[in-house]
Amino acid sequence: MVSLALIVHTLAAVIWIGGMFFAYMILRPVAADQLEPPQRLRLWGAVFARFFPWVWVAIIALPVTGLFLAFQLFGGIGGSPLFVHLMLALGTAMVLIYLHVYFAPYRRLRVAVAAQDWAGGGKALGAIRKLVGLNLLLGVLLLAGVAGGRFLA
Repeated sequence: MVSLALIVHTLAAVIWIGGMFFAYMILRPVAADQLEPPQRLRLWGAVFARFFPWVWVAIIALPVTGLFLAFQLFGGIGGSPLFVHLMLALGTAMVLIYLHVYFAPYRRLRVAVAAQDWAGGGKALGAIRKLVGLNLLLGVLLLAGVAGGRFLA
């Protein structure tokens, strides 16, 4: 069971953080360079509509498998090494940021695109961009802490 939990945990993190990396570092600059605002905003609405269900799966799978692993491997959170606490803190921050993105600027983006309010959609997309950039930074820090954390004790 521990191996399965570790596999699910790792895949969920890779899908979420890797998806943010691709969107932020690859798709965003190309879309900004190649597409006019109406097409760009429609594209992002469609991209998020396909990516965000995967993020929902990740934000459920990560804490469930993470807590399971902490209890199985370390007897609970209290007995867990520092890198596990780092994962929990950064992961919680990332989930809270995602929830804000989903329920605030992403909702505004969908409404703006449906109303063809390109200025409002651009403002919402700008807010999403900043928050995804922050979440990507936290995700990279989390991965660095996990990759090296077990060797720092």
